[in-house]
Amino acid sequence: MPRAWMLPVFALVGAGGAMTLLALIAGRGGGVALFTLAGLMVSSLAGALMSLAISLSPSPFAMSEIVTWMMGSLADRSWREVWIAMPLTLGGIGVLIYAGRDLDAMTLGEMAARSLGVEPLRLQALMILGVGLIVGSGVAVAGIIGFVGLMVPHLVRPMTDRKPSSLLVPSALAGALLLLMADCLCRILPLTGGELRLGIALSLLGAPFFLRLLLRMRQGMVA
Repeated sequence: MPRAWMLPVFALVGAGGAMTLLALIAGRGGGVALFTLAGLMVSSLAGALMSLAISLSPSPFAMSEIVTWMMGSLADRSWREVWIAMPLTLGGIGVLIYAGRDLDAMTLGEMAARSLGVEPLRLQALMILGVGLIVGSGVAVAGIIGFVGLMVPHLVRPMTDRKPSSLLVPSALAGALLLLMADCLCRILPLTGGELRLGIALSLLGAPFFLRLLLRMRQGMVA
């Protein structure tokens, strides 16, 4: 296997493995709280494995490369990385669009979706495949840039009919726009220590957004 493709392949395997593990832990009937806790567990495990990789790195240069990749950045990326990520990303988006009608049906509840011909296990497999392709290809070429997939759908949903199938393409375009705008701001911010990494900037923005969502969920449960 060419060395240029080793990182994308391992990124895809890792993304697919994380999605599969999340699905196995949370199960089909898991609520939002269970999925959130399962996601935190998977994230903690991934963080521990990355720390292990840093501790076992063979040289300071390799350690620096790993740390830089963990911060996430579009710096020094070229059309080569675009051509690596594009077919996998488009394939993942295609899988999610293909499953769009089933996702719409699932908003009515599992029993209603089954009556409409939806197979939950098949839909879950499609979600693992689609999300794994999109996340794996993005992480492979740009590193870890979190919270985009959390913030953008919530911001775009009021502009659509709120069906999952109607949200997929607008979320993809809005996510790309958010990433581009954040990268431009990171490059022009005057910092003495150098350029602010894109992954760090979006995490600083996404963490309060996630906290706000949790507080809204809590208020809804209390009400």
